[in-house]
Amino acid sequence: MSKTTITLHRIDEDFNMEASDESGHKVWMDTAPEHGGHNKGVRPMQMLIMGLGGCTSIDVIMILKKQRQEIKDFHIKIVADREEGKEPALWYKAHIVFSLKGNIDKDKAARAAELSMHKYCSVSETLRRAGAEITWEVVVNQ
Repeated sequence: MSKTTITLHRIDEDFNMEASDESGHKVWMDTAPEHGGHNKGVRPMQMLIMGLGGCTSIDVIMILKKQRQEIKDFHIKIVADREEGKEPALWYKAHIVFSLKGNIDKDKAARAAELSMHKYCSVSETLRRAGAEITWEVVVNQ
């Protein structure tokens, strides 16, 4: 079993929090003004989708590097849908567009994304087990 320790510290009188991991990396979280926050940080549920992006990005880049693919530019865009009028309001759908530039075989890039989504990315599996449908597409040199 793997264990991690995350600490949160409230930094204003409302909901603005600084979260730190055991290595000292920090992120700020808050909520929207309509919920009493000050919009000074990422919402926790959006951070989960950011985690999905980070997890799958690391996988895809690592796989392509091992295959000696030359990545000059890499970015992804995630559009996610969340339930409305429910508590808790879960993510039920996410679509990821992987955009890569460089000397990259499109089939290898597509396979790397598939491996990430179905084998390596713990965040995608966590979301899937909660009922989310995750789809993706890979765009190379466009």
